[in-house]
Amino acid sequence: MKKILLFLLLIPLNVYGLSIPSRNAILIDQDSGRILYSKRINEKRLIASTTKIMTAVIAIESGKLDENVKVNDVVLKSYGSGIYIKPGEILTLRDLVYGLLLRSGNDAALMIEDYLGGHDKFISKMNKKASEIGMKDTIFQNSNGLDDYDEKNYSTVYDMAILMKYANNNYDFREINSTKKYTLSTNKNDYVWKNENKLLYKYKYATGGKTGFTDKARRTLVTSSCKKDICLIAVTFNDSDDFNTHIKLYNHGFDNYKKYLIINKRKFKVKNHNNLYIKYNYYYLLKEEEKGYIETNIIKDRKDNIYGYVSVKFKGEEVHREPVYIDKKYKKKKLFDY
Repeated sequence: MKKILLFLLLIPLNVYGLSIPSRNAILIDQDSGRILYSKRINEKRLIASTTKIMTAVIAIESGKLDENVKVNDVVLKSYGSGIYIKPGEILTLRDLVYGLLLRSGNDAALMIEDYLGGHDKFISKMNKKASEIGMKDTIFQNSNGLDDYDEKNYSTVYDMAILMKYANNNYDFREINSTKKYTLSTNKNDYVWKNENKLLYKYKYATGGKTGFTDKARRTLVTSSCKKDICLIAVTFNDSDDFNTHIKLYNHGFDNYKKYLIINKRKFKVKNHNNLYIKYNYYYLLKEEEKGYIETNIIKDRKDNIYGYVSVKFKGEEVHREPVYIDKKYKKKKLFDY
């Protein structure tokens, strides 16, 4: 069952006087998508190597991570950051994704797209995936984020937060992205790759992320952190002190918000309807003083074995819909008439 999650559009502009130097910034809850901090979140900007989050997603979802890849001459076109693989070298697609995310390998990006159908087909997959997950202000034209030539990648901090939220739902992505050091031996070389995401070393709650930099984009950074039962995502563009900014954003989120159980599947009841149930609990991040702004209602919308949904609203804006199912074992008992 695919859960329906709606991003909250009630956006705090300067919460508790929190001020950060980034040109663009956002902090969201990984689970609900609630925006906890925002600054110019819908402004399209060059995104540099944070592009590689999407490149990694396409590679992981190909189902070919453990297939062997023989490096060809396409890597000779690479420049900038790299893992310095050579034609004739053999490694797995999974190894290439490690090199892509940990070392921001532009050569790894070129080899991944070549192995998975070539440039045009791969970029088409990137844009299709962006559309599917709700990245409405994003355009991908290359797999590495370089912007020296005509092919450039544009996005917003909001869209990149959506992307990281989606990527973090994949076990392989989380496993690779959180790795601090990766060692590899191929038929041509031995490698030790240390993750360039400094937040993994300086902030104990950090769980992953991707750095980026070009002269035109300046510093871009997408990261994630978890503390107890709360997981957050931060994205900043054009911030010379971005790692410390992300720590500041995370501390703000962890210090001011708690996770509250809004819908309890074990205690879910609808008066006079004993054959209705939901499959999942629903949680939402709130400040203590915000608890009174949550309201829930049952909306009838019959489709097959679905009775309707629970609508969760925060300050009058719908933030979630949870499907309500009909337990068919009660159908013959005719406990109520639709």
